[in-house]
Amino acid sequence: MEHLAQHIESLIFTADEPISLEEIENCLTETFGLKFHEEEVTSALSQLQDRYQQEAFAFEIVEIAGGFQFLSKGAYHQTIGIYLKQTTKKRLSRSALETLSIIAYKQPATKTDLENIRGVNCDYALQKLLEKELVSIVGRSDGPGRPLLYGTSEKFMDYFGLKSLKDLPVPKEFKDPYNEIGEQAPIEEFSNNSEEE
Repeated sequence: MEHLAQHIESLIFTADEPISLEEIENCLTETFGLKFHEEEVTSALSQLQDRYQQEAFAFEIVEIAGGFQFLSKGAYHQTIGIYLKQTTKKRLSRSALETLSIIAYKQPATKTDLENIRGVNCDYALQKLLEKELVSIVGRSDGPGRPLLYGTSEKFMDYFGLKSLKDLPVPKEFKDPYNEIGEQAPIEEFSNNSEEE
């Protein structure tokens, strides 16, 4: 079909979130009354991705969070970062980031799980993460009182530029002796009768 790539490009540009292949196909089918083969759509997507890889463009089409989205290229992240720092009024607090990282790695997690790991109350941090839609309620635990279970949202994936949760950085194994710095101090025992010279 003529101009198929441009129609797909307009959908990706318009979508607030990454748009999935299925959403693209459904929209095209309803618009033109034709059933599009997945190969046609993926071929047009590949053409678009190749086009935006050219140096003339500061952005590209990236497969992310189960869909496709326009994102700025890495070469321009510093400029964009400075602009966002100048214009963004509220960022995530340290406690919200800690809570979010625990949810990302341990999900689904209850509030009690989070508080046991952090050692402090997580009500405020959880509320902020829910407001920012980085976290969502994914169900209830089978435990006593059936507490709510929290997990990361699609907006979390988009926010951190992740294609899937498998792309999360792997936590370091701190038990590995190769990761330790320095040597342990020797333990000195003194009897009650001994005196230091």
